Amino acid sequence: MVHIEIPTAGSHLAGLCSFTPPDFSAGTPVVLPPEKPLLVMLHGWQDNAASFTPLFPALTDHFSLLAVDWPGHGLSPHRAADNFYHFVDYVDDLAQLMTTLANACVMPSRVMLVGHSLGALVVTCYAAAFAERVDGLVLIEGLAPLSEPPMQAATRLRQGIESRQRYRARALQREARPPRSMASLEQALALRCQVNGLRAAQLRPIIERGVYEDRGRWHWRHDPRLRCDSLYRMGREHANALSRAISAPILSIVGQQGTRN
Repeated sequence: MVHIEIPTAGSHLAGLCSFTPPDFSAGTPVVLPPEKPLLVMLHGWQDNAASFTPLFPALTDHFSLLAVDWPGHGLSPHRAADNFYHFVDYVDDLAQLMTTLANACVMPSRVMLVGHSLGALVVTCYAAAFAERVDGLVLIEGLAPLSEPPMQAATRLRQGIESRQRYRARALQREARPPRSMASLEQALALRCQVNGLRAAQLRPIIERGVYEDRGRWHWRHDPRLRCDSLYRMGREHANALSRAISAPILSIVGQQGTRN
C-alpha cells in the first residue's frame, strides 16, 4: 500500500493505492496495468480508507486498488470553516477524483467502484449521473440514496439547521477549554469496539488512521461537523429515478447484522 494525495478544487483527497502514484503536477501519465481493472473504494461515515486494507492482499494480484478518505475523514483535510458535509457534495468530490485520475493515468479498460455505507450511497449517485464512466458497482450495506416522504421536508430542514446551531455553540465552548481526548490509542480502539460491536483486530487499521497524538493525548481526526443532520433528503421517487439510471452491473452485500432499511 502506498500513500496518495489526489488534488481537488482547493484541497486534496488522501488515500492508499496498490500502484505507483502519479505526479499530478508533472503532466506525465502513469500507465496502470491494462489487464487489471481499477477498483476505487469509498468508505462509510466516520470511517476511512483503512476500512479496505484487509482486502488488499487478496485483490492486488487481480486489480489496481485505490481506497480514498472522504473530506473530513482519515488523512483528508476538513472542509472549509464555513462549510458542512452535504451528501451531494460527496458526489462532486468523487467526480473530481475520477476526472483527476483519468487525466493523470492511462486507465485500464474497466473501472469499478466499491462503496460501504455512505460510500455506497455516493457511488450509486455518481454511477447514475456518469453511467459511461462506471463498469461495475459493489455496494456494501447501502443500495440507494437515503430518502423520506416529502411531508417530512420541513422537519428535516429545521432539525438540520438546529444541529448546525448546536455545533457552532459547542465550537465556541471548545475554544474556551481543552478538547476532549483519550489517554491512548487503545482507549480509542476500545471505545469504537463498544459502539460498533466489532473485534479490536477488525477495527485497528481504521482507528490507527483515524486518530492522532498530541502532547500525550489522542484525538479523533474526523471533523465533528460530520455529526450534523442533513438539511435535505431526496423523496423516494427521486432516489428511485437515480437508481434506475444506473447501467452498470451491481453486486450488493448486506451483513447478517447489518443495515436492514
